[in-house]
Amino acid sequence: METQAAEEPVRTKMESLRLTCEREIQIHQQKIDSYASSFRSSLQSIKSRAQQTAQNQGKLGELKAKLREAEDDMVKALAVKTRKEAKRMAIMDSIAAQRARVEELKRSVQVQSAKRDQYAAIIYQHSLALTASEEKSNKDIECKSETQEAILWYNRVLGFHVEAGRGVKFTFKNINSRNPNEEYSLTVRYANDTYALLDCDPHLNDTKELIYELNKTNGLFKFVRIMREKFQEAATQGFLPQLTNHQESSTISTSAPVLSMSSDRSESSATTNDDQVLHEEGSRPSKKAYHTRGTKPLSWR
Repeated sequence: METQAAEEPVRTKMESLRLTCEREIQIHQQKIDSYASSFRSSLQSIKSRAQQTAQNQGKLGELKAKLREAEDDMVKALAVKTRKEAKRMAIMDSIAAQRARVEELKRSVQVQSAKRDQYAAIIYQHSLALTASEEKSNKDIECKSETQEAILWYNRVLGFHVEAGRGVKFTFKNINSRNPNEEYSLTVRYANDTYALLDCDPHLNDTKELIYELNKTNGLFKFVRIMREKFQEAATQGFLPQLTNHQESSTISTSAPVLSMSSDRSESSATTNDDQVLHEEGSRPSKKAYHTRGTKPLSWR
């Protein structure tokens, strides 16, 4: 009995331990089942994540390929942009250069316009001068024609011509009505602002007074006319010219006192005598031929 009594607490304790172990085993079994379920869920989740990861890796590869393509496209776009930018800069530089060129051309046009206006003014002035010169030339031509006519008249009617040598020799014909071809002459020299009578054929009186008057009035035209009148008087009185050698000379074909010598302020007083000579010898030349009167006498040296 004592043995049974002693075994009873052991059994109770063992039963209690058994129950405790069973409860713990159930608890652990539940935990294991929970862990297994959780593991299976985790495994399933991992599988699905692995599949999703694999899909994502595929997509990632595609995205990487697209990214590389995009990068290539971006590089190409950047290259195109760089070229366009360089081209734009070149165009801007060209535009700036063209603008500078335009400004330079504008300034050049302004300068050329100013020069054109200046040249136009010069051309206009020259045109006016040319017109005046042409008018003067026409008048000179007309004057020359009238001068030639007057010279021919003097040579034809008065038998008058001039020779230049050591002095100026004035020769007259048509003085002696009995011998119209007989030559009467005088030689005048002008030097140091003084007239001098070098020769007179035939010799005439009062020539000193006439030379003095010539130097005083500078009226060579009047002096020559008076000398011609003196020759006419000498021819009337029978004084004839001597046969003398002509001075060494060269003929001035376009000269005559009426055209190249001054008539001075006493010319009007001598016009009556001249008109008398012209009336005696023939019709007088045109009055226009006398337009050069009043000019400075020529200097014969």
